[in-house]
Amino acid sequence: MDSFTQIVLGIATAEIVAGKKLQNKTFLYGAILGTIPDLDIVIGKFMSDVDGVAIHRGLSHSLLFFLFLSPVLGGIISKIEKNRIGFKTASWLAFWCLTTHVLLDLFTSWGTQIFWPLEHRFALKTIFVIDPLYTVPLLISLIFVWKSKDFLVRKTYLNRGLIISSAYLLLTCIVKLIAVQRFENALENQNISYSEILVKPTAFNTILWNANIATPEGYYLGDYSFFDSQPISFKFYPKNIDLEDKLAQVEDFQKLQKISEGWYLVSEDNDKLYFNDLRFGLLNDDPKNLQFAFSYLFVPNSEGKMIAKEAPKAKRDGKALLGKIFTRIQGN
Repeated sequence: MDSFTQIVLGIATAEIVAGKKLQNKTFLYGAILGTIPDLDIVIGKFMSDVDGVAIHRGLSHSLLFFLFLSPVLGGIISKIEKNRIGFKTASWLAFWCLTTHVLLDLFTSWGTQIFWPLEHRFALKTIFVIDPLYTVPLLISLIFVWKSKDFLVRKTYLNRGLIISSAYLLLTCIVKLIAVQRFENALENQNISYSEILVKPTAFNTILWNANIATPEGYYLGDYSFFDSQPISFKFYPKNIDLEDKLAQVEDFQKLQKISEGWYLVSEDNDKLYFNDLRFGLLNDDPKNLQFAFSYLFVPNSEGKMIAKEAPKAKRDGKALLGKIFTRIQGN
């Protein structure tokens, strides 16, 4: 999830664990602890485009890492707040602020190596990385928590926010199951055989859903809004095996194959090869100017070695996409 949401959740978690002892200092510690796992993004800035993406939500989002880090952070906090909180409570505070960060990330589409060093990334894909319907109720409850000094009153407000936000997360799971069923029914009605299906929400909502459908020959992409009145339609994108063969020995290509979990297409434009991650959808579905949200261009470095660089995206691309999503949500 976005950093602001993780800060809000971190504060809420800190309030649960140590609100009685720390009072409004939970806002400071919760905000800091809730953002620590995403510091891997900062580290990634000093790495190649591909390696920076590869480490995101890896070691820094794992329970094993938290088990080692929590006592260290707990020791620091207990020394700072030695008259208020002990080492054990401070360590629990750190552990649960870090862990709830990852548990929330599990609901998004990117995937999280919570059981690192195992390579598998867990992702429920029920919520977009920014969703005000989750964040706002929790934020409002924390505003009331901040204004009160009575622990029981603070606890009441916090519980209300957590119940509403958590109920919304549960609702997104139910909504996804319905969306998956809609896509599966459409595929059956259109006699489309497939080996795997991936369904995820579009930006800022859980009304419009995207589906990627894998077949031996390529991928079908489709979308479905709960306001649709017409059957779901799919567009087919063939696997460009001949283009993949040109990159087979390129190290960055092999890394991107793992990162995308096999959901990718290689495309060519003006003799340039692109790696397109299918999991995050299209920016533009114009056949003459096909653009994916996450795309990498292969270029030679100073040594003549082929490396992948993230393809640039203009701000207008994002604005145009949001406009299309808003229009599409209203149904076809």
